[in-house]
Amino acid sequence: MEIYFEEFIIKNKSGYPMLTDIRYLKNLNELKNRKPIIIFSHGFKGFKDFGCFNLIANEFAKAGFVYLKFNFSLNGTTPEKPIEFLDLKAFSRNTFTQELEDLGDIIDEVCTEKFINNHPIDINQIFLIGHSMGGGISILKAYQDNRIKKLVTWASIFQFGKFWSQEMIDKWKIEGIRYEFNSRTKQQMPLKYLIYQDFIDNLEKLDIPIAVKNLEIPFRLIHGDKDETLPVAITNLFKEANENIDIQIVENANHTFGMMQPWKEIDIPKQSISLLEISIIFLLNNI
Repeated sequence: MEIYFEEFIIKNKSGYPMLTDIRYLKNLNELKNRKPIIIFSHGFKGFKDFGCFNLIANEFAKAGFVYLKFNFSLNGTTPEKPIEFLDLKAFSRNTFTQELEDLGDIIDEVCTEKFINNHPIDINQIFLIGHSMGGGISILKAYQDNRIKKLVTWASIFQFGKFWSQEMIDKWKIEGIRYEFNSRTKQQMPLKYLIYQDFIDNLEKLDIPIAVKNLEIPFRLIHGDKDETLPVAITNLFKEANENIDIQIVENANHTFGMMQPWKEIDIPKQSISLLEISIIFLLNNI
């Protein structure tokens, strides 16, 4: 059966464009056969088309979901160059609250009458998936927005700000900017101090541990046992915060579950196949 694909721009409330794509199985009378919609959020120094995210999206569509993924508005890419970090000025002023608002704007758009009339989505079954920092954003949104019915995270962060030392913060404040090296692109990616200030100003809104503790919807957390960025021991923090979380460990999986950019293979790596299967089984349950 043919997979319907469309790429388009959704503008957030500030007018910034977010390049978005959607996939689902195309069939007759599809608007009468509405499907759960999954909204995917990428991670830090990431984008919606990283690695084999498109191949993974196709598999979710084949499994009976509408699958939507998007680029956060200030992730450093542009709609014209969606896999290159050409807008480092935008990247430098991205914040956690901006990404949280971006995800909210995507959900709002999905729930509009126009969107519902154009795509076979069941807005009573909105599910979130987030990778790495996108996992943290998805956790917060799932806690704060009762439209979200299920949550899956892939190698999620547990707490914002944890890796900023006081020495780093003091220097950052004085200089107004710091740089994060991108080992893949070899770019020094700028981060303005306003990112830290925004975090301090919104501690309650950005408190992932509290969100995890109080989440009541089904939540499956998936992590690789060879994660070099967020070691698998981080899953213990999630379990301590909320014993009801369904934690699944993928053997021999790194932070990107075997994916790399660019992805030149025609097949999904076996670690990502496990990730995909574990996610789909959970999301199909009781729908």
